Formats: sequence, C-alpha cells, structure tokens
Amino acid sequence: MSLDPSKSTSVQRRPDWAALVIAAILLAIAGVILFDVARLSDVGGYSQVGPATVPKWIAFGLIGLGIWTVFAAFRGDFPVREKQEIKPVVWIVAGLAAQMLLIRPLGFSIATGVLFGLTAAGFGARRLWITIPIAIVICLAIWWLFSVVLSLSLPAGPLENLLQ
Repeated sequence: MSLDPSKSTSVQRRPDWAALVIAAILLAIAGVILFDVARLSDVGGYSQVGPATVPKWIAFGLIGLGIWTVFAAFRGDFPVREKQEIKPVVWIVAGLAAQMLLIRPLGFSIATGVLFGLTAAGFGARRLWITIPIAIVICLAIWWLFSVVLSLSLPAGPLENLLQ
C-alpha cells in the first residue's frame, strides 16, 4: 500500500466559489423580483392571475436554480473552467462603453460600427482600419431600414443626416 498523498483514494472536496457567487446572484435577483412583486399583489383584483403572477413564478424558478447551483457547487459537479482571458473582455467592454459615449454626438451608425470593430478585435480581428468602416456602412444600412422603412427612431448623427 502506497503512502503517496497524490494517489489517495479519498478526494478532498472544496466548494466551487464561482458557482456559489452565481448562486448568490440568482438568489439576489429572485429577492429583488419578489420585493417588487409584493407591490403588485393588490392590483390583481378579482382574478387569481394578475401582473404579479409571471414575475412571481420567475422568482421561484430563480430560487430553485440558486439552490440547485449551491448543491452542485458543494458536490463539485461543475467542469473545470479554462483560464479567463482578460484582454478580449476588455475589448468588448471598451466597445460597449464607446457606443454609449458616442451614440448621442455621432449617431447610431458610427457608435455601433465602433462597437462592432472593438468586439471583433476582442475575437481576434486586428485590422480595425478595415473592420470599423465596413461595420459603419452596415450599421448605416440598418439605421436606414429601421428609420425609413420601419419608421422607428434610432439616434441620428452626421452620417444619418446625410441620408435624410
């Protein structure tokens, strides 16, 4: 019989802390929904079904998923995750931030084109001088479709004003 600890048959279990954080988030969202639903319960009137019915069931579903995630975290049922690459996440978050900052002054097409280009960079595209202009042209076509054909309002900037 070997006394080597690496070949021990008893496996030491540790909870999956990332899964426990996810479970806590699920339970917190369920709590917020139930808190909000408590204000809607009086609105139902004579019917058993009202505006609080579906959100209440969603909250109960989230509570069930949260409890299930806690048990899975302690049992070690989650597969081993790969190391998180931070650089792609930063590119995508930068794209979202750029769109939020640029959409009012520059309009939908430019802001969303920049978002597309930075997201493509997060997925490995490196020729932003090609990606962003192509994305802006595609977004301009999308803006035209929504604004002119469907008569929906999207923020207009200098490019969009040229088409109006």
